[in-house]
Amino acid sequence: MLSKYAKKAMHNNRELFPGKVTAHVLRHSKAMHLLQSGVNLIYIRDFLGHASVTTTEIYAKSNPEIKRKAIEEASAEVLPDEKFSVEEKEDLFDWLKKSI
Repeated sequence: MLSKYAKKAMHNNRELFPGKVTAHVLRHSKAMHLLQSGVNLIYIRDFLGHASVTTTEIYAKSNPEIKRKAIEEASAEVLPDEKFSVEEKEDLFDWLKKSI
């Protein structure tokens, strides 16, 4: 059934179908779309019916955009919040200078 309708769709818009359309391709595409949308791997595992999340992690490993985002987020500059006002810092510096 899938093959029948995929052929009809390809006949109308071949450029939309770079390869063969199979149930596995649709399943893989749906998993990738869920992952790219930020859906947790546990939920994707359950959706796909995988016994282990390790199987589902294959999708995360195969997506370069997800890798890039993870590296970008991990390397983001982390700056502490200002805990002291300018006056408090000046008072501290004055106190330290007097202590020397």
